[in-house]
Amino acid sequence: MKMNDIANAGASSAPSEGWPSPASPGSSASAPSGGSERHEVRKRGGEVVLDVKNISLAFGGVKALTDISFDVREHEIRAIIGPNGAGKSSMLNCINGVYQPQQGSISFRGQTFRHMNSRQVAEMGIARTFQNLALFKGMSVLDNIMTGRNLKIRSNILLQALRIGPAEREEIRHREFVERIIDFLEIQAWRKTPVGQLPYGLQKRVDLGRALAMEPQVLLLDEPMAGMNVEEKQDMCRFILDVNDEFGTTVVLIEHDMGVVMDISDRVVVLDYGRKIGDGTPADVRNNEDVIRAYLGTSH
Repeated sequence: MKMNDIANAGASSAPSEGWPSPASPGSSASAPSGGSERHEVRKRGGEVVLDVKNISLAFGGVKALTDISFDVREHEIRAIIGPNGAGKSSMLNCINGVYQPQQGSISFRGQTFRHMNSRQVAEMGIARTFQNLALFKGMSVLDNIMTGRNLKIRSNILLQALRIGPAEREEIRHREFVERIIDFLEIQAWRKTPVGQLPYGLQKRVDLGRALAMEPQVLLLDEPMAGMNVEEKQDMCRFILDVNDEFGTTVVLIEHDMGVVMDISDRVVVLDYGRKIGDGTPADVRNNEDVIRAYLGTSH
């Protein structure tokens, strides 16, 4: 199932106003291969949708981020890379309001914020997955993904508890939307299975599905392929590319697999010890001497 099918379902499920229309369907994303060819045919990003300026974050005397600036353009896949401890996850935590930086600002669609609030960020259309899975292990796949619809529910809590009248009809619409996400992620066979019983790779898909249930304009992915084997990585790449290409969702991606980063990203920002040492296309970053020394290693 393609993402435009989910979009059509969302039209009858009271989607948020900011949920983008699907792009041209029919271009099936393949597993990563031929990065340079991929960049020849990828659409370029549009206007700046997320602008990070001079962000500094410290925990006591430990500086996690120092004067970090970069932007994210609409419809692009923007990767953030760097060694362990470089500040990548801290940067995402600043964007979605988990951490409050001491300096700098973040702008989303022209609105500038000194500090982001997690609920406010979610309501604006920014969704997040986590490096360490934060799923409800005792709940089913369907119910975990349903939690991503929380901000879309309009019925009051009493009607929801009783499941009567408009609350019941609304829940049915949301469940239909979630079922289409389950079809898209190819996890139909496990829809009623408790998440804690699933292998790690499938739990990662559920985590992605919960974020997609929010109908995000910007999707923040924190190491979505960590711990996966080659086949699982290929599947996850395909899902990310389909979301970006067909649904027009902007993606900000943290990933350690350089093959994945160089193949699917439009632009890459590189962090090292909390400082930005590189920013540009995958080709630019691949040939950046500072990046080679700090992250990719040097030849001897």
